[in-house]
Amino acid sequence: MNYIDINAPAIKSISLVAHDNMKVELINWCQKYQDALKPHTLYATGTTGLHIEKQTNLAINKLISGPLGGDQQIGALITEQKIDIMIFFWDPLEAQPHDPDVKALLRLAAVWNIPVACNRATADLLITSPLFSSSYEKSIPDYQAYIASRS
Repeated sequence: MNYIDINAPAIKSISLVAHDNMKVELINWCQKYQDALKPHTLYATGTTGLHIEKQTNLAINKLISGPLGGDQQIGALITEQKIDIMIFFWDPLEAQPHDPDVKALLRLAAVWNIPVACNRATADLLITSPLFSSSYEKSIPDYQAYIASRS
């Protein structure tokens, strides 16, 4: 696979996802970092987005619930390069009926070189990084070259 360098923007598009047992943890994290999150464009799966919006002053672009396809909506946004960071507080102790969707979402984030935080410690490191609110160069797959090589 060939890669190209692009600039990640200073104002990021951030997806916020949490399994049921982790929603309170994500809401608490969003409350703590409201000021840092406010200038960015925020996306969340349905229920998570509704709870974050109710308990913070953050504007959330709400997608549908994760098990109903919200995970795939976020995955599509990643492949369209419309998500720059994913905060995904998943529950490692609870089996998820839509686990293949979760794995697919994490795979897409890895393919498209999207920073991902799966727990509060990593989310804290991401949001306090100087790169969180500044532009930086990153590599992504050169999809056009990939398609051309297949034809």
